[in-house]
Amino acid sequence: MSHFAIVGPSGAGKDTLIAAALARRPDLGRVRRVVTRDPDAGGEDIEAVTPAEFARMRAEGRFLLDWNAHGLSYGLRSAAFLDGPKLVNLSRRVLPQAVAALPGLRVIHVFARPEVLAQRLAARGREDADQIAARIARDTGALPAGLDIIHIDNSTTIEAATTAFLAALETVHI
Repeated sequence: MSHFAIVGPSGAGKDTLIAAALARRPDLGRVRRVVTRDPDAGGEDIEAVTPAEFARMRAEGRFLLDWNAHGLSYGLRSAAFLDGPKLVNLSRRVLPQAVAALPGLRVIHVFARPEVLAQRLAARGREDADQIAARIARDTGALPAGLDIIHIDNSTTIEAATTAFLAALETVHI
């Protein structure tokens, strides 16, 4: 069974494409991330927990994978991967660990031009203009070598990106 890691910068449209795919592909599921973020911050559907709750869950071994990014802690519950193929929004920095933990994991990299990212991040209202500029300027590093990665440009219309995303999911028989 193949699972799909969806990676890319904030504002690239990963969650939008995941939602579009789930609407058209009932055979797929989504892994809901556990995040130390305010549940009222908006954005993706997450399981919001306090840092203390997250640390307890980590200590109890509840996560298949966990990482820190942008001052937050993220985790994927082990049980989330038990039934059927899943789509999961991941950080590119944890792809090597994810590939080791989930044999057959496929990677889809969603990206957009910097000006598009800036517009989308501003529309979220979570960060001010300086924080957005710093986020976009941050070097996210190269994707890990040796992985078969499908790249999708989501700089234009959501329809074009959704078509490409669905085609990428079809490249693997699940």
